[in-house]
Amino acid sequence: MSSQMTPPPLFDTGLARRRLARARRAGYADFLLRRVVEDLDDRLGAVLRTFPTALDLATPMPLAADHLRASGRADQVLRLSSVLERGTVLADPEALPLRAQSLDLAVSLLALQHVNDLPGTLAQLRRALRPDGLFIGCLLGGRTLTELRQVLGQAESECEGGISPRVAPFAEVREMGSLLQRAGFALPVTDVETVTVRYPDPFALMRDLRAMGLTNVLTERRRTPLRRATLMRAATLYAERFSDPDGRLRASFEILWLSGWAPHESQQKPLKPGTAQARLADALGTTERKPEGPNS
Repeated sequence: MSSQMTPPPLFDTGLARRRLARARRAGYADFLLRRVVEDLDDRLGAVLRTFPTALDLATPMPLAADHLRASGRADQVLRLSSVLERGTVLADPEALPLRAQSLDLAVSLLALQHVNDLPGTLAQLRRALRPDGLFIGCLLGGRTLTELRQVLGQAESECEGGISPRVAPFAEVREMGSLLQRAGFALPVTDVETVTVRYPDPFALMRDLRAMGLTNVLTERRRTPLRRATLMRAATLYAERFSDPDGRLRASFEILWLSGWAPHESQQKPLKPGTAQARLADALGTTERKPEGPNS
């Protein structure tokens, strides 16, 4: 009787931490992170309350925690980081050292795309929130770096006779709402934004990815570097397919935003079927028509 093999995790999380730490030491490229911190401020602006205790979970730099403190939106801010950092608690996003119902707000920006057990992390965050506590976060989505993925695949196929996984298969927005519900969040909301960044050449993009700690951390990644001929062919394909009239190249970063609340009796609940007090036709000022059919 053969024993079943447990598949390896999708991401090498230890490598992801080391590469983030290296990027921070060398000078983290924070342009994308600063943009989503601004978006976080706009999204929290719609919530007319302050939060006694907030958590910043593994955002690559302390910008979100700093903003929460400076804005007055949170009285106390705890930061958990996946890399060693002064004034924070070192923690694994898949094994959070949080007591149940100890937080009023949890945020995480551009950190969860390399978590192997995202449903488990979301469930832990849900348990850590007090009733009517809010989680809001963002992560890179499936269309991130679609241009780079296409040209690397074709170049490797042409020059080396095969394709290896070079760009991570990021999450899809259609999955996020169901993950939030599975984790026990009420009123889940997901939306997507695509940020286009322009570069003089593909190598400038690759330098930024390295400076954000976003190079390949797939467990099944190819261990040998790209051949020079393959890399140059990819650069040529990138310029041919994804250049603007001024010669600069486009790179897409898809940002998936997700939010949900710890359930509380005060929250709005959907009506049961048949309990509506007004007809949709009356609200629209139209005449209701019954569907036609053989039994109508």
